[in-house]
Amino acid sequence: MDFTLVTSTFETLRLTPPSKLTLLEAQEFSSAHFPPTPPDVDTLILGVDSRELALQVKKVLLAVYPKEHEVRWVEGYRLQVESLGDFQPATCNFQPATCLYIPSLGEGTSFEAFAEIVAHLRAPEDGCPWDKEQTHQTLRKHLLEESYEALAAIDANDTAGMREEFGDLLLQIVLNAQIASETKDFSMREIVKSIYDKIVRRHPHVFGDLKLDDVNGVLQNWEKLKEKERGGKKEEKGLLDGVPSILPALNQAQEYQDRAARVGFDWPEIEGVLDKIREEIEEIKKAQNLEEVTAELGDLFFVLVNLARWRKVDAESALREANLKFKKRFAHVEKGAKAQGRNLSDMTLEEMDVLWNEAKKLGM
Repeated sequence: MDFTLVTSTFETLRLTPPSKLTLLEAQEFSSAHFPPTPPDVDTLILGVDSRELALQVKKVLLAVYPKEHEVRWVEGYRLQVESLGDFQPATCNFQPATCLYIPSLGEGTSFEAFAEIVAHLRAPEDGCPWDKEQTHQTLRKHLLEESYEALAAIDANDTAGMREEFGDLLLQIVLNAQIASETKDFSMREIVKSIYDKIVRRHPHVFGDLKLDDVNGVLQNWEKLKEKERGGKKEEKGLLDGVPSILPALNQAQEYQDRAARVGFDWPEIEGVLDKIREEIEEIKKAQNLEEVTAELGDLFFVLVNLARWRKVDAESALREANLKFKKRFAHVEKGAKAQGRNLSDMTLEEMDVLWNEAKKLGM
């Protein structure tokens, strides 16, 4: 690292070097996809010596920094200030000493800053009384609630809602990690390192030399890798034991079927699934009592999930969309009844069907 260059760069910038500064060589961006620097710290990138490298640096930075964020290019004693998104390589004469200075995005824009405020909430002296009392068990319901709220935002394609709900969900994860670090069970560092290693290990076609042609090949290899991992553990677990028992039934059924299919336990053609659906409907017709009807309906639901899997449809999402569609149409029926000054209970099915079909025509 050329600290003489750093000193001269700040002289050109007419800035006092900040108390916190990230220094990076531009080559670190050459194969990167995400900036290797916390955005709440000023960053100086050294050695942007070509237009191609400058464009790569810009591309990586735009993964975090807004396009209107003002940056400063320094070439010797020449200073050029422009927004990150407006930068064009023709505006600079690149040389080994060309540097890019990126002011921070401000307080609270890094994961480290977020982890700090969560730790502060749990601090014995000046933390929050509510947060200090929480445990993994007391936070369980909040984790579940936030997960469902995030799913609701996804289902509604509400990007602003997703941004907010993902933040709420992240809070639950970091808060649980903080609690675990206080009891010396595990830390956020261990959580991140564990999933980092798992992603690398399970993607040899990305981070290694393995060649896979398509998604099916990826999934089959994924299952082989997980099977190998299970075999290395003392506790013997089956292929389906890793599926959480708390999952909604449709999610659980589809995950069971996905995993079984990856090792070849599946119909060779979709016609087998359709035949099975017909068979289960006939068995429902023949059912004699509640117990038999319940069992046969369960079988029918299960095979319908298999049909969804074959058609590349997420069964849980499909049913949620159907539920939402029903809710909207029924609300229209209620609104129509109210407009007529009537109660739904006083209307005939035929009268309600008129309003229902009206809702369908309106695209509900």
